[in-house]
Amino acid sequence: MNFSISDEQTMLADSISRCIDSDYDFDTRQKIVASDDGYSRDMWKTFAELGWTAVPFAETDGGLDGGPIEMMLIMEQFGRGLVVEPYLANIILAGGVLKRLATPAQREQWLAPLIVGELQAALAFAEPQSRFSPNNVQTTATESGDAYILNGKKTFVLNGGNADVLIIPARTSGSSTETAGISLFCIAADTPGISRQRYPTVDGSQAADIALVDVNVSSDSLLGNANDGYPILQTVVDEATLAVCAEAMGVMQTLQDKTVEYTKNRVQFGVPISSFQALQHRMVDTLMICEQSRSLLYWSVMLNNSSDPKAAKAISALKYQIGTAGIKLAEEAVQLHGGMGMTWEMDIGHYFKRMTAINILFGNADHHLDRYISYGQS
Repeated sequence: MNFSISDEQTMLADSISRCIDSDYDFDTRQKIVASDDGYSRDMWKTFAELGWTAVPFAETDGGLDGGPIEMMLIMEQFGRGLVVEPYLANIILAGGVLKRLATPAQREQWLAPLIVGELQAALAFAEPQSRFSPNNVQTTATESGDAYILNGKKTFVLNGGNADVLIIPARTSGSSTETAGISLFCIAADTPGISRQRYPTVDGSQAADIALVDVNVSSDSLLGNANDGYPILQTVVDEATLAVCAEAMGVMQTLQDKTVEYTKNRVQFGVPISSFQALQHRMVDTLMICEQSRSLLYWSVMLNNSSDPKAAKAISALKYQIGTAGIKLAEEAVQLHGGMGMTWEMDIGHYFKRMTAINILFGNADHHLDRYISYGQS
């Protein structure tokens, strides 16, 4: 399997790396997190001007025809910089649904402005009872003439507080855990009957809980066919899982590099602590975690890029690796930094928080281990 990347892909990664190094230092990031929006609208405009928001979309939609490899390169750099702009929520989650299901009119209304950075969107797939199962949907959409009436609750909606439009999975038939009977709706966030409670998350991101009470929407809001939304929803969630694993790889590599550098500069008993054999062993262990995780990431991305049927199983294996070995690496980084690793002013603790959040996003390690096992020997 060829893991080399093209010149164009290298240029993409380099452009993001340079932007983060020059314009997205830790202090800037902390100011952005503390702002009312929780992200920088100016930075988001820059992302769009540089073409990053257009990468995973087809040229016919105004995109750049990128795929899983480009997404890996982007998200790894975002992980390195602890970027809080809602790329995952807008481009990968909401955009992932729209590019697959939107009609030409819906593409013009919602997808085109999303690609150029003029629209904020969110995919509200999680519910209070759903845990990590996208098919566990109790929100209902009842057909009424040429309209639908939506009722239900959504929780932990990434970018939900800032979104101009919401993509809502709702049940149009079947019981609450069936995969059949789920339909997807794209709805303006200011539609009567929608209320949002936004809040910051532990890692500096933004999320919201959303209530829908007798929300009346036209049939034009339906994405794709009624009752057939689950396969696309699961595919998009799998892609988002792969994306946050790539982001985690950027976080892990940064933690590894910063820890090695710190141990070279931290002097105790008259010598750098990097000279202590016990600490050398621990840093070799974390280096091996990085290399193993990166290999598994490349494998998962290549399977996804070739639409291999084993891709979903590989993604679960990768998410388990991130949620176990990756968390261990983050814990080691904090401990090897000593008390400084726990301070708000030092970035190490914030990288640790992001790793902790990634472990939970789209299913924790235990969930993905069970899912991996469920695929059997195939």
